[in-house]
Amino acid sequence: MAAWDLSVIVEDMGPEAPPLKISVTSDLHIGGVIFQVVEKINLQRDWSDHGLWWEQKQQWLLRTSWTLEKYGIHADARLIFSPQHKPLRLGLPNGVTLRLRACFSSSVFRTVQGICRVLNIRHPEELSLLRPVEEKKKKKDKDSAEDEYDLTNVPLTSVSVPTLYNGMPAHFADSPKTEFVYRMLSVCQPSPPPETIAKLYRPASKVDKTHIHSRWLDSSRSLMQQGIQENDKLWLRFKYYTFHDVEPKYDAVRMTQLYEQARWAILLEDNDCTEEEMMLFGALQYHIGKLSQTQEVGSCQGMEDLDSALKSLEVKMVGDNNNSDLLSNMTAPELNGYLKMFRPKRLTLRDYKQYWFKFQDTSIFYYKSFEDRYGEPIQQLNLKGCEVAPDVNLAGQKFCIRLLIPVPEGMNEVYLRCENEKQYAEWMAACKLASKGLTLLDSSYQSEVKNIQMFLSMQRSNSSSSTPQTDDSINTQSLVSPRYTKKYKVKQLTPRILEAYQNVAQLSMTAAILKFLQMWQSLPDFGISYFMVRFKGSRKDEVLGIANNRLIRIDLGVGDVVKTWRYNHMRQWNVNWDIRQVAIEFDGNINIAFGCVTADCKVVHEYIGGYIFMSTRSRQPSDTLNEELFHKLTGGHEAL
Repeated sequence: MAAWDLSVIVEDMGPEAPPLKISVTSDLHIGGVIFQVVEKINLQRDWSDHGLWWEQKQQWLLRTSWTLEKYGIHADARLIFSPQHKPLRLGLPNGVTLRLRACFSSSVFRTVQGICRVLNIRHPEELSLLRPVEEKKKKKDKDSAEDEYDLTNVPLTSVSVPTLYNGMPAHFADSPKTEFVYRMLSVCQPSPPPETIAKLYRPASKVDKTHIHSRWLDSSRSLMQQGIQENDKLWLRFKYYTFHDVEPKYDAVRMTQLYEQARWAILLEDNDCTEEEMMLFGALQYHIGKLSQTQEVGSCQGMEDLDSALKSLEVKMVGDNNNSDLLSNMTAPELNGYLKMFRPKRLTLRDYKQYWFKFQDTSIFYYKSFEDRYGEPIQQLNLKGCEVAPDVNLAGQKFCIRLLIPVPEGMNEVYLRCENEKQYAEWMAACKLASKGLTLLDSSYQSEVKNIQMFLSMQRSNSSSSTPQTDDSINTQSLVSPRYTKKYKVKQLTPRILEAYQNVAQLSMTAAILKFLQMWQSLPDFGISYFMVRFKGSRKDEVLGIANNRLIRIDLGVGDVVKTWRYNHMRQWNVNWDIRQVAIEFDGNINIAFGCVTADCKVVHEYIGGYIFMSTRSRQPSDTLNEELFHKLTGGHEAL
């Protein structure tokens, strides 16, 4: 077979160095090419991490047994001999930037696993990398370089749960410098100054949010394939809002970063909340900030008593069905009583009418009065797949539940008004479970009621207690979102936050963080990622919300939910990669199809597949991650 010359650029020899010319034949395998290149460089060093990158095809040549002919490489190929692990600048949810070595040749899914092993974050499948939002360049931007911490010398580990020394992984206990970095990762940061919050990008509408979510990297392809170069900056964020098996003993970094991501979602108004909720969020941040100043790395105080809190922290796609056989022989308890109902219509005042309501299985039945309860109901409302949102004002003693109930032509909006907190907690918990297809028999019903009552009691003002009206150490404007700093003066906000603080002051650090995360998860728009799409047959752009258990169609004009589809009713979904259109089939011959406007449809496809993958995870801690299944569900035709 005829020999021919192949040009190989050696990255380590610098940009000015001429390419090496090596004589090859088409049946030479990639390993043989690498051997010839290393011989020609004639430098004694470890080349085991190096590989060949084919620039024109944007492809790594990692199968060393494949021949040049099998890869389709000819004399005009531009090959680069490059390290597979290179420095990457990584922005974390708490605002810290790390410089560490990441794999540029594996899929992003596997690269994130490697990063999480170094940082001691379990369940890396919940996180991913995205391109940062461009920040405005300032002339006097001298401090930006000082916030970077170098971890490029920390050895890469293959152990998923590292051995802990003094509460931290061994590779961080090597030097005071790395110990300090681990503290930065595992202990909550002080509240940012209001000027910092004001400077950061804040999505003004759902349209803005669609642009942020279009920046996620493709999990099936490598960093190099997506144009990421050495020392580029990426953000590491929780992408899938299904937090599995949170253990304070092992998850110091994971819980801290999750709290920081939640805190910024509140401060930057990514999630909407009521005024009372914002004051409680502020109080919890103030409390956590005070405790974190004295917190030691690896401190596990009070963690043993948090099992119940941990169970309610996890967002589940479906309930625990372990006792389904036992429960099938029992009848679900009923919830009933007088409530007021209001159905919004255009140009009408809010007029609530009182009816006798009965909750059974996943439906609400209502009657004209208690005496009519054995006759035909006025209507049955099936809550399976509905949207449930609180509409509460504690000061005004208003306890309402907003329901968006799916019907063939769209969504029916219904408001239920409860008499008191107890009735609200019971009915709100029942509606939440019914929306997921669960009945009052489900084991989580009572804990859901208690959670709702607890959050209400925390938001209630403690006027009887002797609350200090001022505190020099509190920076109120750093604890609430800009909307409230504009609405109220500092001297109005401070007493309100300190009043809410009285309700949480006794909590331990871990309990306070978990409480913050629980409250975040109970917000109506928690965990929804937005994408601009064009539905088949429609002439206008709309917003598609993707949550951990459902897809939501949102009207762009008024911002209202038009339709909800649950994953557990999904039969199949596929993508036409030629026209970049996602098609989904649901039970009852319901078919939807849409093209993506702001993001690549691969991002949307990966979100849906990713959430379905998350629901397959076992609760057994010993179970390893089924990476092949993840790529099957998310990779599309480009799956590895």
